[in-house]
Amino acid sequence: GRQGCVSENFRFEMGRVIRAQRKGRGSVFKAVTKHRKGKPCLRALDFNERKHYTRGVVKDIIHDPGRGAPLAIVHFRDPNRNRLRKELMIIAEGISTGHYIYSGKKASLDVGNVLPIGNIPEGTAICTVEEKFGDRGRLARCSGLAAQ
Repeated sequence: GRQGCVSENFRFEMGRVIRAQRKGRGSVFKAVTKHRKGKPCLRALDFNERKHYTRGVVKDIIHDPGRGAPLAIVHFRDPNRNRLRKELMIIAEGISTGHYIYSGKKASLDVGNVLPIGNIPEGTAICTVEEKFGDRGRLARCSGLAAQ
């Protein structure tokens, strides 16, 4: 056939839409979600996080298929019961296993820590930002992306 052959209302172009662009169209073009690890999000707000801070430790860094950013399994101590809460979080560059993550109002400004936006200086690169209070992180979630 000819390249760029124009009919009355339709234009034929060479090449095709690549597979990643066809995901979401339905039928056979569905995103494969079978091996995904779960929904990564920030900790649910509790009294300790609103008033002070909570410490968690990064136990494992894993890869999630279909996502560029690495995920971490972070263990936090439950303030109400004698057990550990395992959270799946998108982590920033520079975090390794065994690293402590502090989450709360009085946490220090350091890589990986979770703070309220009002306590972070203007111009600081941040990731996984809540759009509304308590939505557990909606903005700037992919790898290499940061909001300022």
